[in-house]
Amino acid sequence: MKVTVGTDIIEVKRIEKAFENDNFANTVFTDKEIEYCESKKASKYQHYAARFAAKEAVFKAISKYLEDKYSISWKNVEIVNDKNGKPHVNLIDVNIKCADIDVSLSHLKDYAIANVVIAMDD
Repeated sequence: MKVTVGTDIIEVKRIEKAFENDNFANTVFTDKEIEYCESKKASKYQHYAARFAAKEAVFKAISKYLEDKYSISWKNVEIVNDKNGKPHVNLIDVNIKCADIDVSLSHLKDYAIANVVIAMDD
């Protein structure tokens, strides 16, 4: 078993500005992610930014296991919360042998960060 790690940080304002493009949300986020973030009202961009950072962190952690960088898209990685509120990564239509994924998200007014640890089956 091999362990891989990915980390990403992003400015919340960058994500907020990206929403000026009407297609951004539906290109990057799944319906479940949009529903969750929109429920956060005034802090929704912090939650979007944290999920964006998590997707980037996942890409970094699994990149060497992909055929090429175009074999995965934004919606192939979904960040949802379990019943206790802990974030969880769903890989959708991704053909890699992953034993376990752990994700940690954090955000403030200006920044969001995500750290991902993946146990890969060899």
